[in-house]
Amino acid sequence: MTFYSGFSLSHDKRLFDPYLKASEYTIAGFSYGAISAFEEALKSEKRIDTLQLFSPAFFQDKNEKFKRMQLIYFLKEKQAYLKNFLSSCFSPAPIDESVVMEQGSEEQLRELLYYEWKTDKLKALKDRGVEIEVYLGSEDRIIDPKKSKAFFLPFATTYMINRAGHTLQTKEKQ
Repeated sequence: MTFYSGFSLSHDKRLFDPYLKASEYTIAGFSYGAISAFEEALKSEKRIDTLQLFSPAFFQDKNEKFKRMQLIYFLKEKQAYLKNFLSSCFSPAPIDESVVMEQGSEEQLRELLYYEWKTDKLKALKDRGVEIEVYLGSEDRIIDPKKSKAFFLPFATTYMINRAGHTLQTKEKQ
């Protein structure tokens, strides 16, 4: 199983243990890592049975002003941006201190904000027999879970985790 971490994070895989399929034919990714997982699945010639996307970075519903402001804040106050980002990722749960915050780059943030999920590519994966699963938290403060669900639903089995945030954690430990 291959797992891709979220923007500026490491050691976040264990957060998704309750949902991960432990198979050598599974590719999974969280948030920004979901983009990498998706791109790997598209390009791979190896057998892939399941693509798991945990809170995929879905910002194509956001306007240019929103994206520009995110980049400006990141460049001006990187540490404050990352601290706020981590807090928003875990909300409504407390921050899990075992998840390590790393120095994400402007290029990574730009890719995350401007990545466009293409329906024809999702359909191509589905037509290849890849089972696509999308997991969303109903109280996500990073992406709009309802818009994400509506977008991915025609191509994926989509799960909405009640009372969970971007990391799919709730106030109550799962």
